[in-house]
Amino acid sequence: MDHKSSPIESENSIRLQISELNARLSDETSISPTIFEPQTRPKNSSTANSASITRPPVRAPEKKLTLFALRLAVLEKTASGIGTLGFIWATVVLLGGFAITLDKTDFWFITVILLIEGTRIFSRSHELEWQHQATWSITDVGINSFRAIKSSSNFLIKTVKKICRPVVQSKRQQSRELSGNRQQGTRKNWVQEKLPTRIWTSSEVPLLPYAKWVFISRNVSRILYWLQLASATACVVLSMIKLVHQNYGEVKKDESDKKNRKAALIIFYSLALAEALLFLLEKAYWEWKVSVKNILQQVSKECELGDDSGLISIKRFFYDAYSRCVNGSIFDGLKMDMVSFSIELLDSNSPDEQLIGARILRKFSTKPQFSEDTLQKIGINISAMERLIEMLNWKDVEEEEIRYSAAEILSELAGKQQNSLRIAGIPGAMESISSLLHITRTHNRACDEISEKKFDKENHNSWAFNQLGLQILKKLARDQDICGKIGNTRGLLSKIIDFIHAEERLLTHSTATPSQIQTVKRSLQVLKMLASTSGSAGKQLRKDISEIVFTISYIRDILKYGEKQPELQKLGIEILTSLAIDEEATEKIGGTGGVIRELFKIFFNGGIGEEWGHVRESAGEAIAMLALRSKKSCERILKLKVNGDLIEGLGNPLLRVHAARVLRNLCSYSGDDCFEELKSLTAAGPTIVKAIMNEDNKLQEVMIGAASCIFKFMTPEESKIMFRKADITEFDLVHRLFLILKKYQNPSTKLPSIRRYAIELAIWMMRYDKTNIRSFDSLEMEKELESVMETTSELESFNIFSGTVGLCRHSVTMQSLVETAIKMMEEERNRRD
Repeated sequence: MDHKSSPIESENSIRLQISELNARLSDETSISPTIFEPQTRPKNSSTANSASITRPPVRAPEKKLTLFALRLAVLEKTASGIGTLGFIWATVVLLGGFAITLDKTDFWFITVILLIEGTRIFSRSHELEWQHQATWSITDVGINSFRAIKSSSNFLIKTVKKICRPVVQSKRQQSRELSGNRQQGTRKNWVQEKLPTRIWTSSEVPLLPYAKWVFISRNVSRILYWLQLASATACVVLSMIKLVHQNYGEVKKDESDKKNRKAALIIFYSLALAEALLFLLEKAYWEWKVSVKNILQQVSKECELGDDSGLISIKRFFYDAYSRCVNGSIFDGLKMDMVSFSIELLDSNSPDEQLIGARILRKFSTKPQFSEDTLQKIGINISAMERLIEMLNWKDVEEEEIRYSAAEILSELAGKQQNSLRIAGIPGAMESISSLLHITRTHNRACDEISEKKFDKENHNSWAFNQLGLQILKKLARDQDICGKIGNTRGLLSKIIDFIHAEERLLTHSTATPSQIQTVKRSLQVLKMLASTSGSAGKQLRKDISEIVFTISYIRDILKYGEKQPELQKLGIEILTSLAIDEEATEKIGGTGGVIRELFKIFFNGGIGEEWGHVRESAGEAIAMLALRSKKSCERILKLKVNGDLIEGLGNPLLRVHAARVLRNLCSYSGDDCFEELKSLTAAGPTIVKAIMNEDNKLQEVMIGAASCIFKFMTPEESKIMFRKADITEFDLVHRLFLILKKYQNPSTKLPSIRRYAIELAIWMMRYDKTNIRSFDSLEMEKELESVMETTSELESFNIFSGTVGLCRHSVTMQSLVETAIKMMEEERNRRD
């Protein structure tokens, strides 16, 4: 139903917009949008904000590392090219052509240089592989090699001790030694104290059965590194000796085969020297940037990755970029970025790599300067999103941080509507999110709120996962279709409702932790969004929610004990209001002992601060909804003896809108057997008439609606007394109703019932006193009624709305009301004639 359109496309549409604008600007007494008027679902606020807020582009900090890797690769490949040329020259020209005629010294110098260069090339070709596997430990020498020179003596001593360690000790650990040591005690840092797995951690693999500490992969990378330095240094020394002395042996005149030997040797030694110097230059540049300029720490700080774990991540990224530049094109490393690198690590089978990837993505997703680009890259990568969803199901204690990081990333992703739809479209996504909502109440009560900064020191308790799960659901529930999927997920509604269970101790005592209150709040928010869903999905959701036997009683406890938590009370009240759309749910709410009484306590509680006045308004709206078309609820309200308070509430600016709605519904749906109780409500007459004459917009609408029902219980004499008390003549009211119909010549989305109520009251006045018919006739009321007839729409046919969907249709149509009013005027005119 398009409530913004008019049956007749004319200038009246402009009048409609103007009337609505005036209503919006001048209605000081109007409250926030309610169920009694249609509402278009607001756009995703986070999406709108992201579109409107343009942040300046942020230079990716890791570009420094990829550029550094490129420069190192240029030096490395240049040295390798020169070394290859030197090797070919030596083998083809020198050893191949002059092996017999070479001086003995030159022969051995060349041989030694080739051997040590071959050793260096072999070491270099495998060093990156070993260093890559050893990047899990921050203390590896691979990055800060020169810093390790200070402790080289200690390293050698420890190495000798490990080699000489008795063989018996190594035999005590039989069969395979699995990665990670099983340690007893606390598990505050599961990275260091992992339980055994079925796969080896490559940096811990013992290559030999004895002296395992020396020959694990992280130490092999050190050996290879120092071997390269030693080889390059030896090559420089040997080449310099031969180039300086140039003692290549004498060449006699008759030895023509030796006349080019000196030049060939100079070329070879020069190539060997150049290669070694380039390699040492590369290493010096490496150490300058890494050890002196601290480029890794600098990038880690700019990426805001935090402590040592962040340095590990940067270290791993740099090695990957450098390896790509060396093994492939020198430009391959420039194509890398931290986000893509992290996504690749998520698909790894290694828990270490998975953790690195999850940590980086979690940090980048939550940092404002990186989040937009990061979430965009993850959002278009369906396989990455599926992997994150899969990680939510991981229950192993060792994988707790990975699981938490995946949940936080998904929570950020769900903040954008397009990502929400993609997440919900992944098979099993809702079941995986549901796995986060595990309740361990005994444990949770004893746990305090855990700070994110302490994650690596303490295990997150279940509250942290619960809150993330609820936060994801809250963001997903902004889409109506996803709400249906949430409701159809087996057991998920029950879990959400379990979290709204707040005992008296939690609501009244100061010992409750913020995390506990926050969890209850988020669960209420999710439940409110589900209960307010429109369409067939919303109807089924409200039915399913109300059928869970704990729902209403849990909300009753919040209303009863939540005086110190008014925000929770408001959420609980709004859930009841949405559930009351369903007639069966209305009876369940009214039949749950104490719910209506608690709502009235809140509604009339003057002790609630002004800043929480909207809680009282919400309570009034809930009462009005429960009384709508429910005879039993009306009877329960009348038994509470609150008529006087309701009448008094008509004079309270905070309460009068909903007090008027409650009075109207009581008079409309209580039944004939409650006549005496309803009769006392006529005392509100003077207040109502004054409001109709003096107020405008929303308050005027509800007062006219209350008048059209309450005045039916008055006798003509009582009506006259009422007008005298209000110091208003009947013609004044007649004229006011005429002006209202003239003002609202088209249905108003903000005041959908004002024309209906005005016609109902006009009909009462014409029945009450025939004189009023003549007054309406003198004002040409019939013409206005005919205009109403031509502009009626479905908007005016319903009592309440779920979004733009009309619910609870009026028993009498607008057309019937208009026809009745016109007929009464015609009959009176004919009678006079």
